Amino acid sequence: MDGSMQLGKGAADAPFYLPQGDECDVFAAAYTNKLPVLLKGPTGCGKTRFVAHMAASLGRPLYTVACHDDLAAADLIGRYLLKGGETVWVDGPLTRAVREGAICYLDEVVEARKDVTVVLHPLTDDRRILPIDRTGEELEAAPGFMLVASYNPGYQNILKTLKPSTRQRFISLEFDFPSPQMEAEVVAQESGLPLERCKPLVRLAGKLRGLKGQDLEEGVSTRLVVYAATLIAQGMSTDRAILAAMIEPLTDDEDIKRGLLDLVTAVFG
Repeated sequence: MDGSMQLGKGAADAPFYLPQGDECDVFAAAYTNKLPVLLKGPTGCGKTRFVAHMAASLGRPLYTVACHDDLAAADLIGRYLLKGGETVWVDGPLTRAVREGAICYLDEVVEARKDVTVVLHPLTDDRRILPIDRTGEELEAAPGFMLVASYNPGYQNILKTLKPSTRQRFISLEFDFPSPQMEAEVVAQESGLPLERCKPLVRLAGKLRGLKGQDLEEGVSTRLVVYAATLIAQGMSTDRAILAAMIEPLTDDEDIKRGLLDLVTAVFG
């Protein structure tokens, strides 16, 4: 990383993240040049951890918003609330990030209502402004502000997509699950379970991910593999930890669970 993209003093205290490629360099370059970033990849592959790692490394506050069907622009910008008999304006997380020069991360942005993307447009070009219609303000983003969004292309349907006009306002980074060796290193680091004992868990996770779109809506996340390894490291039996952390969270269907347990037997014997 060259001198113009040096990470801040918070790098040593940043949440653990094992880079798969040059994504840290690209993110840091985007931050330096005031460019918004869009992260694309399956659920549970490390996008949120990556943003937390980079925010700490760059020494910037982070506001994370988990987007959902009912999330409206007012939830991001703010609204008037009644406090102590008076009506006062309360900033939303996006407005606070713009004022403070923080990083605002919109996780699964396609889940939000359509008016959200309209609000983002003036922040994703060279204006870097946030109009607040309710107060008449037009906020210029403070130095250090950065807009980051993510979505899972695998969940896209005709009703939930990012329009090209929105996508092309961001630079994009594509994420996927790391290689088995790298994922095992992450699981070992996060859980305290020895690396060799993490490798079969990661191998099982790969087989479970192969069922996505067949028996399962979504594959197992690295987070769940870490949970299983953590339980094992604390003395729980491997079978019980896998059932609790890698099987039960994926499905409620008893027949599918039995099939998944057959996979566990195939991997662990």
